[in-house]
Amino acid sequence: MATEPIIQSNKSNESRGWIEVIAGCMFSGKTEELIRRLNRAVIAKQKVEIFKPALDIRFHETDVVSHNQNHIRSTPVNFSNDILMLAENCNVVGIDEVQFFDEEIVQVADKLAKKGKRVIIAGLDMDYQGKPFHSVATLLSTAEYISKMQAICLRCGSPANYSFRKVKTYGRVLVGEKDLYEPRCRKCFDEGLRQYEEVE
Repeated sequence: MATEPIIQSNKSNESRGWIEVIAGCMFSGKTEELIRRLNRAVIAKQKVEIFKPALDIRFHETDVVSHNQNHIRSTPVNFSNDILMLAENCNVVGIDEVQFFDEEIVQVADKLAKKGKRVIIAGLDMDYQGKPFHSVATLLSTAEYISKMQAICLRCGSPANYSFRKVKTYGRVLVGEKDLYEPRCRKCFDEGLRQYEEVE
């Protein structure tokens, strides 16, 4: 279940910033949840800015797009520090695919929150080997609100927390979709990794 703060519109909250992290495996609805929260902020007439890594052009060059094809306009950036300047005049900052940003993204999120901004971040918590992304793990530790999303294992139908890479490559970053990845539960994920090891 997604956890997010109940926003009350009173002056005491105007300068309070915080960080929300929406994390999980691929196909778990992270971006869908991010878009939902950002759209609610827009409806509430808050000033919203959304950012995504420039290398992620799977669905659209600029928009953040979910697997359900819901989308919201965003600004692609190459370096996380660019977000500080671009988000100067907004109340709410959305960041998608946080695992693709450089390590400075942790400090960037902290600085934005200290400036009184609501920072909503979505991204993978683990790579294709089941190893945590360091920046996301740190953000999960320091965020005020955390939502751990789950997908459905395509092998057995159990809750899935892992992103299994269906092709044997060794680079940690390989941007792709259902052609390259599928969500798996712990058991099915471990079985897949063992099969790769046996082939070697």
